[in-house]
Amino acid sequence: MRRKLCLLIILAVTLLAGLSVWAGEKVEIAKNVMGQYQLLVNGQLYFIQGVCYHPVPIGGNADYNFCGDPNRVWLPDGQMMKEAGINTVRFYQPGENIRQTQRVVTDLYKSFEIRTVMGHWLDWWQADYASPEFQELVTKEVLAMVKDYKDTPGILMWVLGNENNYSFAAQKINYWTSPELEKINDPYEKKIAQAKIYYSFVNKLAGKIKQLDPHHPVVLGNGDLATISVAAQYNSQIDVLGSVCYRGKSFGNFWREVDREWKKPVILLEFGCDAYDAYKKCEDQQTQADFVKSQWQEIAENAMGGLGFGNSLGGFLFEWCDEWWKREGGSLSEQDTDAGWSNGAYWKDIKAEKNMNMNEEWWGIIAQGEAASNGLNVRQPRLAYTMIQQMFSGKRVKKEIIEKEKTHD
Repeated sequence: MRRKLCLLIILAVTLLAGLSVWAGEKVEIAKNVMGQYQLLVNGQLYFIQGVCYHPVPIGGNADYNFCGDPNRVWLPDGQMMKEAGINTVRFYQPGENIRQTQRVVTDLYKSFEIRTVMGHWLDWWQADYASPEFQELVTKEVLAMVKDYKDTPGILMWVLGNENNYSFAAQKINYWTSPELEKINDPYEKKIAQAKIYYSFVNKLAGKIKQLDPHHPVVLGNGDLATISVAAQYNSQIDVLGSVCYRGKSFGNFWREVDREWKKPVILLEFGCDAYDAYKKCEDQQTQADFVKSQWQEIAENAMGGLGFGNSLGGFLFEWCDEWWKREGGSLSEQDTDAGWSNGAYWKDIKAEKNMNMNEEWWGIIAQGEAASNGLNVRQPRLAYTMIQQMFSGKRVKKEIIEKEKTHD
């Protein structure tokens, strides 16, 4: 009898503990009386002032496991983020070691009140979304991720994919097809058919995530607004549109397009500007800071209570620190200055040779220097860091939004 009583007590305590976790970590999307979107954490307004976080040290490559770094680089980084008013980081995918990744997410949250948006690439590099077997494999991976991290303090949302729609849009990156798709002769019709397959798969995946974890919203990781009209038809289980958007100093009609095509709140999963002038062949911190300031002002203006469309929940600046491994064929121990692609919206250096002006290894608001005595690469804040510190610190943007909301009410 005593044994049964003890087991019942243990069970009750376990259930209460689980409830207490959710009582402190409930994240939801809501609308105000004007139909504007808001992100709530534990019932409190939360606006994402984020950075994409993948701190590969000098000499490392894309496979570097920073979550296992013995120097715990996320601790000094977290302190600098907190001082800048950054409240959220974006992981493109968790590390291979579950406990190590949980430790990083928990440390950032408990030490610096920085939450984490956890993503999954959906195996884009081996994409075969028309294959049921491939879909099943990816589904198992994603659901395992959700089970592993849904109770980790600091988890804010889940992001599915990152520009994966570019596999069937004009870019055709990591292109995939099937015998049935190849029977479609019209290129546009084939693209739409691929989009339907992909977004339908993502929608089913989002629904399964919600069954496991109803407390954290699910975000679609889309490249800009390509094929958004198809996504709007097939993504009923998606809570938030996430967009990777590089339109230069201004996002133009981005917010209007989202409002017209898909009545969803939106998070910019990537935005920013590189800090290298490919035309003058020198570092250009001022242009980076100017572009980022203009971009952030538009993100804030289109938030609830702003002068725009009320569908912005914030964004993630790309990126925290320079990644010296990004230039294909370049050196891991030297910061390459060869541009990898062209984008006319970044007009300051578009006159570079062959109009190649986007420098992959220079996007950080933090530059990396040689390793110091503690083993960590020296962090060298750029002007863009100082600028967002002025805009973010003291949760200035959040405060302004709340005051405007009170005025509207």
